[in-house]
Amino acid sequence: MTTPRLLSFALCAALASLAHADDATPASQQPPLTEQTQRSGGELPVEQQRLNFDHAELHFSVDPAQQTLDAQAKLTFTSRESTDVLLLDLDPHLTISQLSLDGKAVAATQWSNPDGRLRIALPKPLAKGGKVTVDIRYGGKPHVAKKAPWDGGFVWSHTDDGQPWIATAVEGEGCDLFWPCIDHPQGKPDLVDTYITVPKKLAAPGNGTLVDIKEHGDTHTYHWRANHPTTYAISINIGPFDVIKGDYRSRYGNAIPMQMWYLRGHEAQAKQLFGEFPRMLDFFEQEIGPYPFGDEKMGVVETPHLGMEHQTINAYGNGYPRSEYGFDWLLQHEFSHEWFGNQITNADWDDMWLHEGFGTYMQPLYGQYLYGDMPYFSMLQNERSMVKNAFPIVKGQSQFEHEVYDAEHGPGNDIYYKGSLMLHTLRQMIGDQAFFESIRRLVYGRPDPRPGNFTPRYATTRDYIDIVNQVSGRDLNWFFDVYLREAALPSLETRHEGGTLSLHWKVPHDKPFPMPVDVQVGDKVITVPMTGGAASIPVPQGTLVIIDPRSKLLRDMPHFAEYQQWKKEQAAKKAAAK
Repeated sequence: MTTPRLLSFALCAALASLAHADDATPASQQPPLTEQTQRSGGELPVEQQRLNFDHAELHFSVDPAQQTLDAQAKLTFTSRESTDVLLLDLDPHLTISQLSLDGKAVAATQWSNPDGRLRIALPKPLAKGGKVTVDIRYGGKPHVAKKAPWDGGFVWSHTDDGQPWIATAVEGEGCDLFWPCIDHPQGKPDLVDTYITVPKKLAAPGNGTLVDIKEHGDTHTYHWRANHPTTYAISINIGPFDVIKGDYRSRYGNAIPMQMWYLRGHEAQAKQLFGEFPRMLDFFEQEIGPYPFGDEKMGVVETPHLGMEHQTINAYGNGYPRSEYGFDWLLQHEFSHEWFGNQITNADWDDMWLHEGFGTYMQPLYGQYLYGDMPYFSMLQNERSMVKNAFPIVKGQSQFEHEVYDAEHGPGNDIYYKGSLMLHTLRQMIGDQAFFESIRRLVYGRPDPRPGNFTPRYATTRDYIDIVNQVSGRDLNWFFDVYLREAALPSLETRHEGGTLSLHWKVPHDKPFPMPVDVQVGDKVITVPMTGGAASIPVPQGTLVIIDPRSKLLRDMPHFAEYQQWKKEQAAKKAAAK
């Protein structure tokens, strides 16, 4: 998700720029989501493991005045093994009016959806390799997000001149908030066609490529087609949009369509943002590899919420700010998820740092690409000040989305910041060649990606560790064991007595941690091996000593905790004074 839960120093300004969206209809009167609908991910049920999701044909008609959805979903599956049931997910507050299998109506007694897990009994078992198409007609008032994108649902807003401005953002609670799906990272359909019907004065940019626009009197229907989209990346966007188009000539020889869908009246700002597209594409293609969806488009749509990595149509609501770093951090972060989230998708929510840690590291890395080391280390410093170290990034068992993003009972923002800083340390340790090859192998499943020789894939934390071990030629399990599976960071204890400087890694549960340490002694930098987690070097008294002078190491440093505590106290004082 994914999602813009990062860089709080920019967030307040971004939210302030979205004041126009505060007029959206309040969500306080809507019925609460069921526990099943609120959850996304977890253990993939056996019934869903038996199915390959071949195709989703989704028809949406939205009534902005009534804030209702009238929809139809035709879903085709191939069985991986014999099954007698289809198990899907759909918010039960959306009423199913008709359901059929392979064109034959299914009696109401043969399906149920009491809590949001839609169970459809097949009239006869489906043999391995067999296909079935379920046609579901449903509608009603979809769940409204109270604070998108931090919670999921529809955003019903309007432009300054009163025209409808609508978006969806459903990463947290999942795709089942507005279409029947398999609400799990591994629930991707192979192909999705969306048909969105809107009044003619409005447009409906969507995922993938635009197949056609059909006219129907006062309305028209946008038909979009997307290959292998992530489940929560399917989106609805409706508004009085204009579009800027262009082509990017890739270093891989292909032409990539670029589209910026913006609210009418925002042309100047949109053109400026559109101007950032080519250099972002060049950065990612140079450092990581080919844009994964070059045969579709690089797309951005202006939204009444902050943002989301909707595949090929990234949601953008950052208000077109100027930045001391020379680029729009939100756009760059969401665009990074085309690689880390949409091309390579976490096999389980427990592996979500693969999306967010890599996605967050792309901002300082991009700053370095553009302007050198100063923005790189400045952004890393901001990230370091927000690391909490309360829970491990990886739990080692299947999790729901909300368990991972929960800042009170889970790692929360550490999957962003701690993950990013860990990658910085890994890069310094194994070198750029091995580091970037490890990313390419993770993202594409191969070291030599070219347009046409890869497809979207799933990965786990274990997959990435194995890749790093392979490309570096070293066993680095100890590195990931401490940074991913421990809450606390390792701390480096130092003692300078006589003419000797002693270094010792203090690690949670006394785990092995042979992390080399650079020490500047006078005007020379010495790399201390720390093979057994401790070492000593001769340093004459009175000599200049700087530990880790190039800031390579992610380690416990008390002044960050002191700073965080001070910020809490200042916030409490301000709240008490109101």
